[in-house]
Amino acid sequence: MTTPGNDPYLISRERLIHAPAGRIFDVLATPALHSVIDGSGTVRGEQPNGPARLSPGARFGMDMRIGAPYRILNRVVEFEEGRRIAWRHFSSHVWRYTLEPRGDATLVREEWDGRAVPWRIVFRLTGFTCRHPASIEATLGKLEDYVLQQRDAA
Repeated sequence: MTTPGNDPYLISRERLIHAPAGRIFDVLATPALHSVIDGSGTVRGEQPNGPARLSPGARFGMDMRIGAPYRILNRVVEFEEGRRIAWRHFSSHVWRYTLEPRGDATLVREEWDGRAVPWRIVFRLTGFTCRHPASIEATLGKLEDYVLQQRDAA
């Protein structure tokens, strides 16, 4: 599902995960787990000295790789415990997760929001907007697998 209007700079996918929102949110708020659930293959791991758990305004670094390795510093820009978390880095695009409890399950929506990026056309020209839907789907699948494995191990 893309968002209404099919804006190429706002890409959204969702998945119903049979786990409580708090458990899912804890995974999303833990930078050390971002490489575990990443479906794009670009997130390699967290940088040292960052927070163990994200909070409003928290800054955290990630080791990345798209062709060549690089590091990126992110800042949490939206935070509602158990319901919403989003971060961005220097280019102003936002990765956002919203969680809606549905009985004993949670509807998880992941969004890549590049609408605020002045040079956003570069994302289309380089193919990022074409790759994001599949990467988001894969991330949601890996998030679900991780959360359910942790539940079953408990």
